[in-house]
Amino acid sequence: MKHRFAALTLVCASVAFAAQVFAQSQTATPAPPKPATPATTGLQPLTSVGTPATTGTATVPAAVDPKPFKNDWKATPKAVDPRTTELSAYQIGPEDLLDISVWKNVELSRVVPVRPDGKVSLPLVNDIQAAGLTPTELRDQITTKLAEYIPAPEVSVMVREVHSRKVAVVGAVKMPGRYEMKSPMTVLEAIALAQGLSDFASRDRIVVLREVNGKTTEIPFNYRKIGDNGSQQNFFLRPGDIVVVP
Repeated sequence: MKHRFAALTLVCASVAFAAQVFAQSQTATPAPPKPATPATTGLQPLTSVGTPATTGTATVPAAVDPKPFKNDWKATPKAVDPRTTELSAYQIGPEDLLDISVWKNVELSRVVPVRPDGKVSLPLVNDIQAAGLTPTELRDQITTKLAEYIPAPEVSVMVREVHSRKVAVVGAVKMPGRYEMKSPMTVLEAIALAQGLSDFASRDRIVVLREVNGKTTEIPFNYRKIGDNGSQQNFFLRPGDIVVVP
């Protein structure tokens, strides 16, 4: 009886062991995890500057090289100071006083003013156009006319006084009037000649009237924005300009 019980126990243990081995052999080896697919956000990585990366879906516009993009604004050019640049030859104008001399001929030498019509009067020559000419050009013309009466005349023309280059300052200034330009003059210098602005002057509405090709041009001038940090340039005036201060 004991031998049968022992044999039965052995058989049961063998069956249990075989079942365990069979179960382990049937257990599937877990597959390695797959990499997660990144969520699509509409943006694609760039492989290089200017080249879009494609993934088979949507193509993202190429990145733009920032180098070509620069500040497009242009600063207001500063006024060029005529006093630091080479000036063109002076042109004679009405009211200028000229010293015209003929070598070894005192009777023909004169100090004459330029008339409003731009002409001067000389012996033998009579009326001759002077305004708009340089002293050298006027000298050549007088020499040519005198050569009809005098052999090889030696003529010199000098501008003794300059009165033709003027600007006007009118409106809300302490001393409005016309002022001669003895040298290059800015808007602020013209206002200073007029003893400055009055207490009720509109400093941001000043206008410079300038005749260009027969047409009057208005150039705004904002007194309040003058300075290194301001947007208004203190530009130079031209003969005949009118500074209007409302």
